[in-house]
Amino acid sequence: MNRKEHWETVYTKNKDTEVGWYQADPETSFNLIEKVTPGRGSVIDVGGGTSRLPEKLLDHGYREITVLDISAAAVAKAKARLAQRAEHIQWIVSDITEVEDLGAFDTWHDRAVFHFLTDPLDRKHYAELAARTVPRGGHLIMGVFTLDAPPRCSGLDVCRYDASMLAAEFSPAFRSLEETSHLHITPGGKPQHYIYLTFERL
Repeated sequence: MNRKEHWETVYTKNKDTEVGWYQADPETSFNLIEKVTPGRGSVIDVGGGTSRLPEKLLDHGYREITVLDISAAAVAKAKARLAQRAEHIQWIVSDITEVEDLGAFDTWHDRAVFHFLTDPLDRKHYAELAARTVPRGGHLIMGVFTLDAPPRCSGLDVCRYDASMLAAEFSPAFRSLEETSHLHITPGGKPQHYIYLTFERL
């Protein structure tokens, strides 16, 4: 099963509230976006899936929102949940490691996609795309598993990071501004330790 087939299966077979990364309120992500995008600039959520982040951004006045996910099933579920509000969001179904151009966004947000990229070439492509997409002075917000988090998620191996390791993946195009720790409890009650780094595009 390839990467796309895997995620189509995950989102087809499971309810939104059953997947391990489900959050009723994506408070940490929203607060980090709000901190660097107070003027309600353009935001892309990479690997947004069925996250509640888009509607929280809409609720707070953001109007330039894009969600990218590899799974068409996830995007369809998110659109159905948002109903008419989905029209205010740009939706992209694609594998981020195969995208060459996304245009420009003030803020790039990723909670838990990057740590699934175990191939160094995929991570290199990702970082180069982010550098092309975020203009100078813009921001990159990355949420990944910490070194003491589980080594696998959703049946796949993951890469785990500390702050210096994650910062090295995006150097020299980005510099790290802030580190935020977050403990996520899955719907099944399992703890997952995340680290978020906020970067500025140089």
